[in-house]
Amino acid sequence: MPWSDALLVLLAGIGAGTINTIVGSGTLITFPTLLLLGVPPVTANISNNIGLVPGSLTGAIGYRKELEGAGPELRRLAPMSFAGGALGAVLLLVLDPAVFKAVVPVLIVVGIVLVVLGPRINAWTVRRREEAGHEGEPNHRAAMQAGTFGAGVYGGYFGAAQGIILMGILGALSPQPLQRLNGYKNVLATVVNAVAALVFVLVAFGRIDWVVVVLIAVGSTIGGVIGSTVGRRLHPTVLRAVIVAIGLVAVTRMVVAG
Repeated sequence: MPWSDALLVLLAGIGAGTINTIVGSGTLITFPTLLLLGVPPVTANISNNIGLVPGSLTGAIGYRKELEGAGPELRRLAPMSFAGGALGAVLLLVLDPAVFKAVVPVLIVVGIVLVVLGPRINAWTVRRREEAGHEGEPNHRAAMQAGTFGAGVYGGYFGAAQGIILMGILGALSPQPLQRLNGYKNVLATVVNAVAALVFVLVAFGRIDWVVVVLIAVGSTIGGVIGSTVGRRLHPTVLRAVIVAIGLVAVTRMVVAG
């Protein structure tokens, strides 16, 4: 790979790692960049996924303060991300990519709507739970687990804007502060990316471009540090606006490209 192309991939990795930590959708930087440089789509998708794992981990570690005491909740949600990510990775290898790509913009729009309406839905949920005591809590948790599994399937298959979808689900169903939920999102996205990467290494080793993996890994790690530093300082309203803005850009790009 020419040094100019390598530098471009590295910079794309930094941008993706930063955006993934703050909200998600970093794949919409790296994936089109790889396609632009002539990397085959499936190879680009798989290599990009593996390369973003270190950045996801760095971002999750950067949110460790917001995650204090979150162990019980994450132990309920992480297995859903694990199972969903594994299923999504398998689907990428066995299904026609055009089928899933057709519904991706719809999923992102749903995520954006959930992010915007999250506070109102939260308020309604809290009122309902107060009126019913704790009887509604198991269903509430089940909905979060189901949503987390669905986001994991999506993330394992493609990954672009899985953070937006996760934040929409968590923000709508959990009363936790947005920054804490962003920490949840970083941990769960790390689980999804890691298990999908493991599936790809075990099953599709020949489709991996390891030069691309290393460049994106280095860039995304740097970006994860930047993102956790910047993202943790954003006011919830600003963070919500960033989520919506990136989500709309993601939908526009994918619709135009499709």
